Amino acid sequence: METKAFQKIYTKITQITKATCSLKATGIGYEEMAIVNGRLAQVVKIIGDDVTLQIFSGTEGIPTNAEVVFLGRPPVLKVGDELSGRFFNAYGDPIDGGPSIEGEERQIGGPSVNPVRRKQPSEFIPTGIAGIDLNNALVTGQKIPFFADPDQPFNQVMSMVALRADADKIILGGMGLTNDDYLYYKNVFDNAGALDRIISFVNTTEDPPVERILVPDMALTAAEYFAVDKKQKVLVLLTDMTLYADALSIVSNRMDQIPSKDSMPGSLYSDLAKIYEKAVHFPDGGSITIIAVTTLSGGDITHAIPDNTGYITEGQLFLRKDTDIGKVVVDPFRSLSRLKQLVIGKKTRADHPQVMNAAIRLYADAANAKTKQENGFDLTDYDERALKFAKDYSDKLLAIDVNVEVDQMLSTSWNLFSEHFEPAEVGIKQEFVDQFWPKES
Repeated sequence: METKAFQKIYTKITQITKATCSLKATGIGYEEMAIVNGRLAQVVKIIGDDVTLQIFSGTEGIPTNAEVVFLGRPPVLKVGDELSGRFFNAYGDPIDGGPSIEGEERQIGGPSVNPVRRKQPSEFIPTGIAGIDLNNALVTGQKIPFFADPDQPFNQVMSMVALRADADKIILGGMGLTNDDYLYYKNVFDNAGALDRIISFVNTTEDPPVERILVPDMALTAAEYFAVDKKQKVLVLLTDMTLYADALSIVSNRMDQIPSKDSMPGSLYSDLAKIYEKAVHFPDGGSITIIAVTTLSGGDITHAIPDNTGYITEGQLFLRKDTDIGKVVVDPFRSLSRLKQLVIGKKTRADHPQVMNAAIRLYADAANAKTKQENGFDLTDYDERALKFAKDYSDKLLAIDVNVEVDQMLSTSWNLFSEHFEPAEVGIKQEFVDQFWPKES
């Protein structure tokens, strides 16, 4: 590799682990990039003149007299409108066969936005998925995770959100994707003709796991460019944050750091927070909204990764298989958007809050009826109707394959109410019943 005058070059490594190496060096910055024996590395610890570097592709074969060239800068991304429609690796290099990006270099992983520059989120982001738009409406500048078991089709859901969401730019950060998943995203975006507004940063299972650590910062640096410089509405989709945390754990363990809960590094909370806190709505109109998949192990919500995530984010969306209809749904009982009150009934139809609450109450009545049924108790006529409503509600609204506008979701809800119940049983204000209850033909 060609060196430059300002670069510091060393040839004496004092310690090598499976993922890191250490040496004596001065004038080095934290997170500075380096080339170690031709391999890309990053400074992860500095104690006095003892510098530890994380080698992204591993240390196998690196001798103690290897050349270490410090690049004098942290990781950067070249930004510009040319990013649109492209696929990049964890270093921001194109992987789609297209030309390199010629743009301004921006340091990745910078601080989150000062609170005084933040505007209270107030704009609704429709996704076309009723389990989200109807019951857990998303708001610009929100940060929210998708919790799902590994066998759930979360990649399909994320691609649906990418294609349907009302946003100027969609930025995908894929971590630990299989080649099939990568090709799936690429083909879906291409076939939908949506590449002009989608930017993807991808780490596959064939790439070194520790490279995943760079992906969220790359995605969010691109997001900040379009949100700040272009004043655009940007939606960032990250998958899978569990694999991101696993990469953090790999580095931490190989640096002999004492692990915390579930073998995660003690810095897990701050590592996750620095990503999620990049979500922001600027007063001048630009915004960054973050939806991130966190896969669960056996549905364990108490694991360190979802547990810490819950303290940082503004709710969660749960995917589960509804055995009654054989489809994946957004679970209305375990999902929550803490900011939905800012937009439902304000940026959507006035009856939205009433319809949402009534539907969930009736769905809960059906769950109670199902418990009675499973325990051998007799069901009332109301119980029977509630069960039929719940099945139709799941199939026509909660299932992730339903793609309709919010007004249609509300109309479908009213039709289901009238099909299974009397107006008094639904418990909605009379003024809305008079306006929206289906008239008998």
